[in-house]
Amino acid sequence: MEQLIIYLARALVDRPDQVSLRASEAEGARLFELKVAPEDVGKVIGRDGRTVGALRTLLGAAAQKQGQKVRLEIQDDRRQTPAPASAASPEGQ
Repeated sequence: MEQLIIYLARALVDRPDQVSLRASEAEGARLFELKVAPEDVGKVIGRDGRTVGALRTLLGAAAQKQGQKVRLEIQDDRRQTPAPASAASPEGQ
């Protein structure tokens, strides 16, 4: 299962050398946490989450065939800039 996830992820991204996968047990299922380069996160998620949805469907079918349950999560380590402070005037004016 791990090789399938890594193979598919590397085929989608521009930096396949930065693809990594961590597996653990969580809530009665095998949890896979996929990490890619920050600029490749959007490619793995896809428009409206369609690509990651397709990956999850494929993994679910493969896992079911083996009598397993799996979950796939994408690790998003992109830095998000904090929202600028509000320039609203003090209350009561």
